[in-house]
Amino acid sequence: MVRIASIAPVLPRHVHPQAEITATIAPLLTSDPRRLATIARIHAHTGVATRHTALPLDAYAGLTTFGAANDAFIRAGTDLAAEACRRAMADAGVAPAEVDLIFFTSVTGIATPSIDALLVARLGLRSDVKRVPSFGLGCVAGAAGIARVRDHLVGHPQDVALLVSVELCSLTLQHGDASMANIVSSGLFGDGAAAAVMLGDDRAVDAPGVDVVDSRAALVPDTTDALGWDVGGSGFRIVLAASLADIVEEHLAPGIVDLLAAHQLKVSDVGTWVAHTGGPRILQAATRALELPDDAFAASWASLARVGNLSSSGVLHVLADALRTGGQIPGSAGVLFAIGPGVCTETVLLRWPEETP
Repeated sequence: MVRIASIAPVLPRHVHPQAEITATIAPLLTSDPRRLATIARIHAHTGVATRHTALPLDAYAGLTTFGAANDAFIRAGTDLAAEACRRAMADAGVAPAEVDLIFFTSVTGIATPSIDALLVARLGLRSDVKRVPSFGLGCVAGAAGIARVRDHLVGHPQDVALLVSVELCSLTLQHGDASMANIVSSGLFGDGAAAAVMLGDDRAVDAPGVDVVDSRAALVPDTTDALGWDVGGSGFRIVLAASLADIVEEHLAPGIVDLLAAHQLKVSDVGTWVAHTGGPRILQAATRALELPDDAFAASWASLARVGNLSSSGVLHVLADALRTGGQIPGSAGVLFAIGPGVCTETVLLRWPEETP
């Protein structure tokens, strides 16, 4: 069985109340008093109380080119990724030279060589470590990364893998764009990173953590214009359709139900839910789709309030909370899921190991 032995969530040191972020960012989007009032109202209803930013708040007024924003992404992103990896490896008792695969994902900046390559020398990884950099999966990539790394480890049971996510959403801010999509984005998304150590079956014996049992991926037809980036001279301009929550409510449940049924489980058998922190409308849509009680995603709501939507890092932060707080019944099932551009969903079936005598 593939096991997640540790997860290290990390955040930039700059942290601000939502109202302070709104007061600084809103004037960069518009000077229209009515639009400013709209921004304040929408930001106040995102479910977000505080967020971390890669840069000091006063730096965003001067961040007006894609080049400058992407340079900041590489600098800050590499630092956060290295910190997360060091913590995850230390928590799992894994030395850098033992890592056989590193899967890196981000959708908020680009680098060539990719950040995973920059991490090799900094962390002391082997020069023959296998690297898989991923771009474009967006918010779904935390779940997809777990699933794809599991696929590798099933075939390589002696391997150790690092899954690394870095999302610096604040660096995608579009100056002078008071569109509803940019208003919502500027009030919802936060900055953060996470790294997870995953072990193949031969390495997982007696290791703590949670087992990754299986996964499912689904792509919803005719929804490519509902979520993503419009990439242009100013960088990444958010594409965020008002219909996204409706798409989630209609299409999320079948993949989860199918995955559970393949293991003789039902929705009611799931003891732990790790939901993508997509925002209030997404969490509410998922709750309705799965016919769950309102508190089923309490951990995701709490993470959303504390740090905002961290894109691909979001589900990893929520799963880290679950591993830290514990309380799961040995042998019980968990489901982790996320939604991303496409529109696509990724669902991962987890199982808490049985207690050993």
